[in-house]
Amino acid sequence: MAATDGYGTAGRDANHDNSTQGASDSENQPLLGGKAKSTSSFTEYMKEDIDRRWADLLLLLSYIITGLLDSSAVFIWGSFVSMQTGNTVYLGLGLVEPTKGTRWIKSLTSIGFFCFGSFCFSRFHRYFSPKRRWVLLMSFCMQLVLIVVAAVIVMIDTGEAGQLRWEVLVPLALVAFQSSGQAVTSRALQYNALTSVVLTSIYCDLFSDPLLVAGLTQNAERNRRAAAPLLLLAGAIFGGLWAHSSLGLAGALWTAAGLKIVIMGAFFLWKAEKPAPRT
Repeated sequence: MAATDGYGTAGRDANHDNSTQGASDSENQPLLGGKAKSTSSFTEYMKEDIDRRWADLLLLLSYIITGLLDSSAVFIWGSFVSMQTGNTVYLGLGLVEPTKGTRWIKSLTSIGFFCFGSFCFSRFHRYFSPKRRWVLLMSFCMQLVLIVVAAVIVMIDTGEAGQLRWEVLVPLALVAFQSSGQAVTSRALQYNALTSVVLTSIYCDLFSDPLLVAGLTQNAERNRRAAAPLLLLAGAIFGGLWAHSSLGLAGALWTAAGLKIVIMGAFFLWKAEKPAPRT
């Protein structure tokens, strides 16, 4: 007769208890194992190198961002935030007569922070692996944050745009810094010509191409070179429209932020690079 206590039967069969416990454990393990496997899969997914094929489309989209920001910045601040050739010319003119205006100071600020950004972004990509998915996402996330901060400063600024104030210099520096991230990404994805900040060399290479008039599917490099200035021009037009509107530069900055999010979404979903076959 089984012994009892105040809580019912105490003397259960040992084999029954072990089998019940084993069943209980086996019921719990798939759930825990599945969760760990899911987390591990996501981690591995983020560590993948993306396939660079067709990634030039994302770099070409960056030309619209450059056009947006440079056209509105030149109109309102009198300085480029991406194309540093123009800023270098402004700097040279300003150094001839430094007391005649402040444009050269803004241009020097843009050049300095673009160079500093190139130093930082390049080392970030190089240290963690250039084409790794999470690295590209983090790079564009940093660019996005800088643009958003600049947009907020511009929106709360009530002073004259032509004056030399921190409300002008700080957002200008932030946007110039993030612009370098786009240029570095072109190196990371091995599309060195699509820096999104230079057109002169693209014009030269485009019209020097011996296959300039080849069919649309026969010269991909020509297609990229032709698309880049057209997209930057489109961005410049929209940037000019924003600059002349009531939203001004802030409208261009928020539009650029939206395009950065689109690029981030594309990098997140982009096909991974196939591993090299084992020999």
